Amino acid sequence: MSLLDRLSKITEHTTRGIAQRSSRRGFVGLLGAALAGTAAIPLLPVARASSPTVPSQSTGNPADPGDPTTCDYWRYCGIDGFLCSCCGGSQNACPPGTEMSPITWVGTCRNPADGLNYVISYNDCCGKSSCGRCLCNRNEDDRPVYRPAANNDINWCIGTDSGVYNCSTAVILGLATE
Repeated sequence: MSLLDRLSKITEHTTRGIAQRSSRRGFVGLLGAALAGTAAIPLLPVARASSPTVPSQSTGNPADPGDPTTCDYWRYCGIDGFLCSCCGGSQNACPPGTEMSPITWVGTCRNPADGLNYVISYNDCCGKSSCGRCLCNRNEDDRPVYRPAANNDINWCIGTDSGVYNCSTAVILGLATE
């Protein structure tokens, strides 16, 4: 008896033994469980701390330094909300499908490039549900609610067609005087 014949007999004996101890339903069930388990692998948690959610950006203007997608950007010294620059807009423009509120709060921020203070208008963009990205809450120059023009805790979407808040911008109004 050759080696090939012995392997054939062992394979046949093993196959018949498995066939006697199992059913087609059991095999289909195991196959289904294996397929579902394989499909669930991408749902397992993965540490993604090294990959930023928003790529680092720059305004490209030396007189306007910093990354408008981060909370430490100089214009955001009095902002409270989601940054429109992370939500499809920019530091001074709303994302498509939203409307800039005509009612704003103002603050004064120092530009590190020239050392001068600028008056910044913080406009909420309204009309879509909250963006939920790049939350920034800096309260420099924030005033109590009884001084609403300098308070960042109010939903400023009251002047738009929709009172639904999406994100906030930081528009330079001009140079601050002493």
